[in-house]
This record gives sequence, C-alpha cells and structure tokens, in this order.
Amino acid sequence: MANAGIQLLGFTLAFLGFIGSIASTIMVEWKASSYAGDNIITAQAMYQGLWKSCVSQSTGQVQCKVYDSLLQLPGIVQGTRGLMLSSILLCFIAILVGMVGMRCTTCMADRPEQKDKVALAGGVVVIIAGVLALAGTSWYGHRIAADFYDPFTPTNSRYEFGSALFVGWGAASLIIIGGSFLCCNCSSKDSGKSPRHPASRSAGQPGKDYV
Repeated sequence: MANAGIQLLGFTLAFLGFIGSIASTIMVEWKASSYAGDNIITAQAMYQGLWKSCVSQSTGQVQCKVYDSLLQLPGIVQGTRGLMLSSILLCFIAILVGMVGMRCTTCMADRPEQKDKVALAGGVVVIIAGVLALAGTSWYGHRIAADFYDPFTPTNSRYEFGSALFVGWGAASLIIIGGSFLCCNCSSKDSGKSPRHPASRSAGQPGKDYV
C-alpha cells in the first residue's frame, strides 16, 4: 500500500501551500514602487495588489483604495485574479479528496485499491492547482519586469516585485511538491491474492505408505 508517512507529508505541504496562496491573493504588495534611478520620491511608497492599491507615507500613515470597476482593470490583474482564485478552489477540493484517499483515514478502508486511486486523483488536482498559482504569479512578475526595463516607462512609475509575489511562488512550490507526494501511490496489486506456489506439505501430514 501507499506509504502513509509520505502521504501525510504531502498533505501537510499542500495545505500549507493552500494557506499561502490565500494569503498571497489577499495581500496588497504584489508590486511596490521602485527607488532605482534619479529624482525618486522617497516620502511615500506605493503598493498595488489584485484588489486594491495603497500609499504609505513616511509618517507611517497608510491609505488604501479598492479598485472601483472590474471592467476598467488591466488584463494582467483580471487574469491573475482568475488564476489565483481557480488555484485556491481546486486546491480546496483536492485537499478534501486527498483526505478521503489517505491511508491514515478510515474512509473507504475496506477498499484499499480504490482508496489509493482517490489519493492519486487528489494529488493530480493539487498539482494542477499549484501550476495555476505558479502561472499567475509568474505572469504578473514577468509584466512587472517588462515594465521596469521598458525605456518608455517613467522613472517614478516603475515598480518592483512585492512580498506577495514571493509568498505566491513559495506557496505554489509547496502545493506542487505536496501533490507529487500524494501521487506516490505504490499499491501492491498482488495483495489479497493467493500465492503462486502452493504451500509445502507439512511433515506431520498423512501420506501414502509404501512397503
């Protein structure tokens, strides 16, 4: 049967990645104002996320504003929103499915082969969720880098990677690794079957007497 310890480790990593994806999605520091170059205003720092943008003053005051209209948002924000929310939803479903298929749970204990298949299906969906989160964060990060190195971008309008991106990358990696561990189902197909070689006759078993 599948190693229960490996499955438990994979489930733990996937769950931590799931929490990290939620945290990354709601964080506002997806991109932060850059201080590279000349004539940079350092009295305030600007942050932009998937749901709102914030301005932090040097005095410690922070003002945030939720995006007014969904249709007026850039395509990169809408696309990243969809990828991250899809990843969170798939990961939640896969975690529930994985709990049913794990060897340390009693559900479907009388059908071990089907239980391993359920765990395998949960692991595959977890990996898909991790790939979606990785695609969303990488796409957003690529756009930040492209705008930063674009010579037509004003110096005061350049942004760098925010902390939410690093949290998202770490969470996506944990989800993919955890899903890979959940897919490590090495069920023994020969379990429960009769042995190929017949059992040897015991010494005390009666037999024919020859004269």
